[in-house]
Amino acid sequence: MQRSYFETIASRVNEPRKFLQIIEGPRQVGKSTLIKQVLKSTLLPWVHFTADNVPATRTAWISDCWATARNKLRMEHLPELLLVIDEIQKLKNWGEVVKKEWDDDTFNDVPIKVVLLGSSRIRLEKGLSESLKGRYETIKMPNWTLTEIQEGFGMTTDEYIYFGSYPGAADLRHDLDRWQEYISSSIVDATINNDILMDTPIAKPALLRQTFELSSAYSGQLVSLTKMLGQLQDAGNTTTLTHYLDLLNQAGMVCGLNKYAVDKARRRNSIPKYQVYNNALMSLYCEHDFESARANHKLWGRLFESAVGAHIMNCAYTNRFKVYYWREGGKEVDFVLVKDTKVVAVEVKSNHDKDTSGLHIFQDLFHPYRTVLVGEEGIDIETFLRSNLKELFV
Repeated sequence: MQRSYFETIASRVNEPRKFLQIIEGPRQVGKSTLIKQVLKSTLLPWVHFTADNVPATRTAWISDCWATARNKLRMEHLPELLLVIDEIQKLKNWGEVVKKEWDDDTFNDVPIKVVLLGSSRIRLEKGLSESLKGRYETIKMPNWTLTEIQEGFGMTTDEYIYFGSYPGAADLRHDLDRWQEYISSSIVDATINNDILMDTPIAKPALLRQTFELSSAYSGQLVSLTKMLGQLQDAGNTTTLTHYLDLLNQAGMVCGLNKYAVDKARRRNSIPKYQVYNNALMSLYCEHDFESARANHKLWGRLFESAVGAHIMNCAYTNRFKVYYWREGGKEVDFVLVKDTKVVAVEVKSNHDKDTSGLHIFQDLFHPYRTVLVGEEGIDIETFLRSNLKELFV
């Protein structure tokens, strides 16, 4: 199974050397697997290293990798070479070392192309912003789509809605205990402990974890930060929760969507609508197995809407549009997508009872470029989850 990003990566490594290529995305979406597929297919000579077991303070290791690549290039009289370093973000100040080595090659006309990968979006982007401006391109890999998870693992649409789309957990979906253990340890624990807490000063780690669990369980719902505080055992304040939500968003786990408004101050001060990037994170805390969740009309409606939201958030991550919700006087629109000056309203109707009058009011108030109804009387959810949402702005 090759993801669509295979062609993008393969094309860029075959271009003339100009930029570092950075492959980023949340944990367990197949970044390392994909680069191995590219290396097997390319005619370019290459060397591959991973920083998995390298001490974090040993930044000289990066220079050693570069030295090995330069020696291979020189001794084998190669016209060019591809250097790949995985898990680069694990090393302290990696950006500064990469900048030095890349600039040395550029100055000396050494034809080494470079691809860097990282499993931590937060730590990877921190190194990029601090040191490498103007020297790199980013290839963003989001969670798997419905099409990919069906082709790779034979999931049904309902299974995708409940189990989400982490490929490593897909074959465990028939054993709920194993599936939950994988999501909890390989996704949640690894992201919070290794990506967020490793480099970010957090006064209350337990509160960060509780914030994640509650916001994931509330995916698709509007809950004020004040109400959230009332449910947390180690309560801080709303500013702390906002900061933690921002970190969880940067890590590709869960976010708090703001209300759509022309006034930007009203957007920032709105009650957040929580949205996971992968429905597995919501199901992990819903306390229902797959069959009982499907039989629970209210819960399944929430999972249904959250799956739509997760697809929207992953498309927004790769296609660079913003996502909001809208609500006024009891009327609402589930998702408002904004790219440049174009606004697209998306309403999710998972059952016959849901009122869609909010969509009509939103049309009268804001005159969106396009409106989309997903579910009953609109686009069926499978078609929507298979679509590339950048086409909504065309």
